[in-house]
Amino acid sequence: MNIFFGYVFLGISLAAPIGPVNAAQLTKGIYGGFFHAWLVGLGAMLADAIYMFIVYMGVSQFLETQFMQTLLWSFGCFVLIYTGVDSILNAKKEIDMKYIKGRTLTKSFLYGFLLSITNPLSILFWLGIFGSVLVETVSTYDMNHVILYSLAIFVGLFIWDVTMALVASSFRRLLKTKVIGLISIISGLSLIGFGLYFGVQAINLMFF
Repeated sequence: MNIFFGYVFLGISLAAPIGPVNAAQLTKGIYGGFFHAWLVGLGAMLADAIYMFIVYMGVSQFLETQFMQTLLWSFGCFVLIYTGVDSILNAKKEIDMKYIKGRTLTKSFLYGFLLSITNPLSILFWLGIFGSVLVETVSTYDMNHVILYSLAIFVGLFIWDVTMALVASSFRRLLKTKVIGLISIISGLSLIGFGLYFGVQAINLMFF
């Protein structure tokens, strides 16, 4: 049981560092409330599950090709910069559900999935860090335990997702409009920063 909770804590630790998904959850939670932020995280978890499956199937070599890495860095750059600019442009809007009109819960889920599935850093994690963890786990335990401990990692990811959604939606209720607008701008700049970093990586792969 202690080992199980150790893998749960591993999942929380992996989700906690500030990145595009956390920044997006913060923005969605402020403007749309708990469920929009929560579903962004769930979408990202679906992408994580796909990458975990890829590691299990041993087809990671395909994603390690220069063409695929360049494509993912480039697409991730576009998604992040577009999202960051949108967050900044809407920072002065009144904080109510009108901002979310047309931005359904399904779109929030797909948004989180898109952010994570096009994030090469996620790919590097699942193919690198989780791949190493998987090798060690397989060499120590049977397949039933491997599946159990992999699920434990997702329990940790889910706990962090709910926590982020609660924090973000609480900001919406507690903070004044000007402060929320400032947070939205900072979040947008953060997403643009990640996007520019992705763009630089794509350029390096294409020309250097």
